[in-house]
Amino acid sequence: MDDNSSLKQFLDEMTSYGETESAENANSPAPRQSAGVQPAIGRVIEIAGSGSQVVMDVSSLDLLATNPDPSLAMSGQVGSQVKMQVAGAWLIANVRTLKVGEQGEVVANVDFLGEGRSGPGGRLVDFRRGVTRYPIPGAEVMPVSTDDMRGIFAADDSPHIEIGTVYPTDDIRGALYVDPMLSKHFAILGSTGTGKSTSVALILHRISQLSPEGHIVMIDPHGEYSAAFKNCGELFNVDNLQLPYWLMNFEEHCEVLLTTDGAERQRDADILAKCLLGARTKGKSAEQYTKVTVDSPLPYLLSDLNTILVNEMGKLDRAGDTLPFQRLKTKLDELKSDPRYTFMFSGMLVTDSMAGFIAKLFRLPAQGKPISIVDVSGVPSDVTSVVVSVLARMVFDYAIWSRTEAQRPLLLVCEEAHRYVPKDDSAKGQAVRKILERIAKEGRKYGVSLGLITQRPSDLAEGVLSQCGTIIAMRLNNDRDQACVRAAMPEGARGFLDAIPALRNRECIVCGEGVAIPIRVRFDDLEPEKRPASSDPSFAASWRESGGEADIIARTIQRWRGHGR
Repeated sequence: MDDNSSLKQFLDEMTSYGETESAENANSPAPRQSAGVQPAIGRVIEIAGSGSQVVMDVSSLDLLATNPDPSLAMSGQVGSQVKMQVAGAWLIANVRTLKVGEQGEVVANVDFLGEGRSGPGGRLVDFRRGVTRYPIPGAEVMPVSTDDMRGIFAADDSPHIEIGTVYPTDDIRGALYVDPMLSKHFAILGSTGTGKSTSVALILHRISQLSPEGHIVMIDPHGEYSAAFKNCGELFNVDNLQLPYWLMNFEEHCEVLLTTDGAERQRDADILAKCLLGARTKGKSAEQYTKVTVDSPLPYLLSDLNTILVNEMGKLDRAGDTLPFQRLKTKLDELKSDPRYTFMFSGMLVTDSMAGFIAKLFRLPAQGKPISIVDVSGVPSDVTSVVVSVLARMVFDYAIWSRTEAQRPLLLVCEEAHRYVPKDDSAKGQAVRKILERIAKEGRKYGVSLGLITQRPSDLAEGVLSQCGTIIAMRLNNDRDQACVRAAMPEGARGFLDAIPALRNRECIVCGEGVAIPIRVRFDDLEPEKRPASSDPSFAASWRESGGEADIIARTIQRWRGHGR
């Protein structure tokens, strides 16, 4: 009996102690989670080679939506990043799509981007592109904080330029690694009015500041970049370009001098080849070379070419056979007499100025002005493609023939690239198309980088865009353009592509060799004096002003009739 009483007393005391402990715990605050560790926001349900499916915890996402950290507040949204822990490493993935599953749950498709070590407090450090180990279904999915983002986007010691701020953060800088970006070409794409020209100027200014002894040639079809580089670049237009006609190769001569098609064009080309070779070998500079071809960039006199044409024509018996010679002679006389072609076909350009032309155009030496802006807006439209072809070919040929010298890599930037490398291979201007395609395919071997800028990537020749290792895509409104960019981008960047139509002005998606992982960046503001002359006019403001119209018209007509002079 005494034993039973003692047992009952012991049980009563234990019960009383448990109730007291529970009451104290209920009144005390809940334990706080460590600052470096966030609650899981989902779990993995399926794994594939480049991505996986994740079920999101909606309640956890709702709690994070008001977090002051912008990266955590974006968790789970399309375009945001998430992380998964695999054997002591953090695997980073990008949310590509969201949908409601069969049971009403939120299912996300994510693309793997890379991995890093788990540092102090669960932070991500030593991030690198690529995945070595994958999570298993059931693994927890965690949000990515701004501290994690710093670990992902922190630039290493490799030469790089900062172009803006990584979305959605306010202070993490977006960097482009210059050597990988230039050695494997790059493309800047964006619809009209998205800030493309200003962004191009920003990138080239930053590269010029990083490498003041660089060698950059930019083809400017609208004359808008001269204002942006007037203080740090050399500016060329029809008034001072002085492009010698004899620098053209045979194919470029044909595009300028031949006016026929089909069989007649082939006959005219054969005659031109014979006469052109005769003119080149007649020059004094040809004497020191044992092998001279129609493509050799040797000075010759236009009068010599004309004389040889007349002599060959005089050898013919029938008058009807002289028609091809007459066509060539007529076109040659037209080019010599038309003042629009003076920058190229002037009699003053007969001297051997090739060394000086290369030095000033390629900035050898740069002398603190590493970029040449070649404004072709004043070039007659029928020879514009030939002028661009000569400039591009000079860049490539110089790189080939200087391989045994100290390396001087060259960057050729081509604005409105779809004009010169069109999708339609039957269009005119095949010489410029061929040389730009060759630079895209082979330029890396010889130290020639190609930068393509276009608002219509779908009109570019197939294969050219795919040769660009870094793609900077601004807003594109056309479905065909979006599909073209999607096909050129790597698999892991597909989730970012869905944001292209929703990008703001001066925002872009960058993917490829020039960045550690695909990023969305808001470009920095550029100083007014460094911006191109491409701003849109204000109709509302301009149409409220009046006065001085007569003088405006008079000055405009003067420039109009004098071709800008």
